[in-house]
Amino acid sequence: MVGGGGGGGRFNRNQGRFDDRGGNNNHFYGAGRGGGNRNNYGNGPGSGYGYRRDDRQGKSSWTVPLPRNERIERNLFGNANTGINFSKYQDIPVEATGSNCPKHIEEFNQCDLGEIILGNIELCQYNIPTPVQKYAISIITGKRDLMACAQTGSGKTAAFLIPILSLIFNGGPVVKPQSYYGSRRKQFPLALILAPTRELAAQIYEEAKKFTYRAVARPCVVYGGADFGYQVKDLDRGCHLLVATPGRLVDMLERGMIGLDYCKYLVLDEADRMLDMGFEPQIRRIVEQDTMPPSGQRQTMMFSATFPKEIQVLARDFLDDYIFLAVGRVGSTSENIIQKMVWVEEDDKRAYLLELLNSTEPTSLSLVFVETKKGADSLQEFLVRMGYYSTAIHGDRSQRDREDALRAFRAGVRPILVATAVAARGLDIPNVAHVINFDLPSDIEEYVHRIGRTGRVGNVGTATSFFNEKNKNVAKDLVDLLLEAKQSVPRWLDDVAVEMRYQSNNKRGGRRYSTNFCYCFHGS
Repeated sequence: MVGGGGGGGRFNRNQGRFDDRGGNNNHFYGAGRGGGNRNNYGNGPGSGYGYRRDDRQGKSSWTVPLPRNERIERNLFGNANTGINFSKYQDIPVEATGSNCPKHIEEFNQCDLGEIILGNIELCQYNIPTPVQKYAISIITGKRDLMACAQTGSGKTAAFLIPILSLIFNGGPVVKPQSYYGSRRKQFPLALILAPTRELAAQIYEEAKKFTYRAVARPCVVYGGADFGYQVKDLDRGCHLLVATPGRLVDMLERGMIGLDYCKYLVLDEADRMLDMGFEPQIRRIVEQDTMPPSGQRQTMMFSATFPKEIQVLARDFLDDYIFLAVGRVGSTSENIIQKMVWVEEDDKRAYLLELLNSTEPTSLSLVFVETKKGADSLQEFLVRMGYYSTAIHGDRSQRDREDALRAFRAGVRPILVATAVAARGLDIPNVAHVINFDLPSDIEEYVHRIGRTGRVGNVGTATSFFNEKNKNVAKDLVDLLLEAKQSVPRWLDDVAVEMRYQSNNKRGGRRYSTNFCYCFHGS
């Protein structure tokens, strides 16, 4: 079942500004994957989210589960793994390279993860580890640094949360100084997870809440565009694992609210996206110019969908004797994701889009990518006029508007989402049936990220791209990628690629293209 369409109706939006570092709009993003408010988890014994944690408790108490809370279990695990095709995961190739690489696991109980983690894995209804989890869990619990080339949708969030939290639980509390800023206590997290966007940060936090259920250790999340005061109050209750966007974290470090002196575990998730968004100075400020323990005295994990030269440099600077893990993307084979290239002139794009939407199931989710914010608004308004339930997200939409749009899309209330690439980075929406590149990106890396929004968690998906004269520069890379993924290549696209290769050879003296880019489709 592919594509998406719908009936009619309008979905008006107000304008706002996107800023990772600040921009408080007094609305905290707590919906995560399930669409609930994080305040739901603030009360009752064993919740872990509504009261201050005391690090002075004994080490043994960190490995013993707190009392169960049925209400919290329903909120956290009520929609666990609906629609996931675990059998498809086993077809994904994995390659681990490095000295003395720990043996991978086949079942979660093969690692000493502890009673709390294993109980929460069962509540999540994780039957077997995904390929990235099989390798990453043993590598991280083996206390090795890791560079993983893996796509969102491969199970990578649990692949680092499970072993890190297990190590934190088994390690017990750390005696920290009673430092204060003003009247509030400074927080010293044991683990830091950096993410490029607030949406991805919120999603990781939602997963962290699941794995810290019934635990003493407490997760927190901070990012720009949300109520600063609320985040500060939440930190004041205790923070052992912190999920953050770089801009907001730098702000809090400079204010003395957070210290990284005792950070044992550092994760850079979607590292390539963070570099693309210009966060390298903030990342280096956090890792190299603050109080974080140096490489070798902390455990560092980097996850990236691609492995260009810039990521290789970052890995060299941040990692110590690391294992390189290349994981084929979920849905990378022809049976899981179908990539289609269609020649469509600019003036014909809207008409062809309607044909696509009309030929698919009305309730399936379709994600339509455009290049500009203005283009997103214009196309979404056109779809509304034509009677399609749709919504849009881009950087000029306020945080609350973006949350509302994503919630409506996930729930199928508005099954068509028009988005710019920047706004859609890091989104984890498992059931997108159809990705449509209304405007093709100018580089192949962005194309890989876009089509990675469908065919996830083992399900079948389709990616359709509109191609014309404006996109000739990416033709040869598209052909290479389609062949590698065992997709059919239209004759006209092959002809364009040959033409562009000929022109490129003439200009560059025979050099085809850079080999620094790793697609990570087949673990190569």
